Amino acid sequence: MNTHLGPQRIVCLTEETTEWLYLLGQEHRIVGISGYTVRPRRAREEKPKVSAFLNAKIDKILELRPDCVFGFSDLQADIAAALIRAGVQVTVFNQRSVDEIFAMLYQVAAMVGCAEEGLAWIAATRTRLDAIGQSVRVLEAFGKRRPRVFFEEWDEPHISGIRWVSELLGIAGGDDVFPELARESLGKNRIIADPAEIVRRNPDIIIGSWCGKKFRPEKVAARVGWQAVNAVTTGQLFEIKSADILQPGPAALTDGVAQMQRIVLQWMEQHG
Repeated sequence: MNTHLGPQRIVCLTEETTEWLYLLGQEHRIVGISGYTVRPRRAREEKPKVSAFLNAKIDKILELRPDCVFGFSDLQADIAAALIRAGVQVTVFNQRSVDEIFAMLYQVAAMVGCAEEGLAWIAATRTRLDAIGQSVRVLEAFGKRRPRVFFEEWDEPHISGIRWVSELLGIAGGDDVFPELARESLGKNRIIADPAEIVRRNPDIIIGSWCGKKFRPEKVAARVGWQAVNAVTTGQLFEIKSADILQPGPAALTDGVAQMQRIVLQWMEQHG
């Protein structure tokens, strides 16, 4: 580990890079974080909050004198442009798949002189994901069926899960009922215009993660025409907190997929 290398004053505009730097023991480099940060919880108490997701306090960020700002996706392009014009180094990642998340984690680790530690964590996490997949294959070998799963990222309008969510669901043993939408990086392109199509695909499990808003299974069950959906008739409606699955970083690869695994394996043992 050569931690005197790389940026020493980092602002993280989204949660996943904050969590990762804490996991690497490099939290002392962080001088500002997103107001949405909940992982790790102590980051909220220790670090100034300087951004939401679509906007940021540019003046406050500049006062922190960062030598690097980490951002995520085209949705933060305007923030990045303002900071670049002010002379700040900005690195914006755009990871959408499990492999791209691992690539981002390695790049950040290397930037702060922790490439070896990053590779060790990545290897251990890939091993855990392989073990989850193996546990599913064992059940399938005994004739258990994989459940059809609708992952709802937002309720009004209905938005299905993004690519890394769909991929992790597949590892955990579930089959995304909207696989063709998972490749769409923008939420507006994953809108399901006709809710009747969800009913037609008849998911066995519904998992809600409404971008920070509390999931209401009773509201889902009461939707017009949904009473015959397998997930509703068998009470298979679950929430996974957005911080655990919708941030493309360590949380999704650990806690998020583990929660999916528990939900899916329980269904396979009881219903498959």
